[in-house]
Amino acid sequence: MVKSKEKAETKTDNITVEDAQSKPAVRWDDSKMASTYANVCNVACTREEMTLLFGTNQTWQTGGKELTVELSNRVILNPFGAKRLAILLGNTVREFEARFGELKLEVDVDKGEKKP
Repeated sequence: MVKSKEKAETKTDNITVEDAQSKPAVRWDDSKMASTYANVCNVACTREEMTLLFGTNQTWQTGGKELTVELSNRVILNPFGAKRLAILLGNTVREFEARFGELKLEVDVDKGEKKP
């Protein structure tokens, strides 16, 4: 009698069973999605938004004085969306490295600068 109510209010990871059942399922519609390759990304921001610029390095010969990056996509996020993306990417990279090994970069991640 009271057991069914207790069961509905049982908490799992701070979400009641009732809450979990009332949230809509997410359906990913990729019917209009386009895929683009990028090996370069840059970020600019203002107080209201963060802009991610994606492109491809078109300079195949090293040692030149000029680097050409053909920009192909721009993604504009509000700061909350950008923070969620940063968390998601961080978690994904940690999982990747746990599975396949550390990714070593010649960049100081904290400063965004090339290491000497």
